Amino acid sequence: MASKFSDLISYFKNIATIHKSISHTEQEKHFFRMELDEVLAGINRSDVNYPMLILEGYSFQFIDNKSDNLLKKRSGAFILLDHVSDQSDMDAIHEKWDRLEEIGTEILIKINADKRSREIPVVRHMEFNETEGTLIRNSIGNDVGIRFTYSITSPTPAIVNQLNWTEQ
Repeated sequence: MASKFSDLISYFKNIATIHKSISHTEQEKHFFRMELDEVLAGINRSDVNYPMLILEGYSFQFIDNKSDNLLKKRSGAFILLDHVSDQSDMDAIHEKWDRLEEIGTEILIKINADKRSREIPVVRHMEFNETEGTLIRNSIGNDVGIRFTYSITSPTPAIVNQLNWTEQ
């Protein structure tokens, strides 16, 4: 069965829960679903805790390799975000970026282990050669972070499901 966006949300929420530096719980939230523009405009919520893991939505495209199957390539991102009290304190910002890079690397190592175990279908086809991290800052909320982009390319059977169509 093909993985769905809800599976990806559950997977990343679990990552935020089990990583000791993030430690998301329902009482102390460190995991959120947001888009990049919301982060850069300043997070206008009172229930956030730092550091946080934010999962963005993804876009997808279909690739035809002239075979029986299509490939579905999903391109998305997650953000690790922390807070600084003073946006002009570059030493503090650099320390946060260094720590977030460590956490991001640990998350990618965990995803790679889960991919290799083949027990978690949602990351089975993660393409690490297309994963990239970019430092970000939000001066409105004094947040700094790293945005990690990724892609997941998986086969999609090209067989018409007759149950979904009326006869002609």
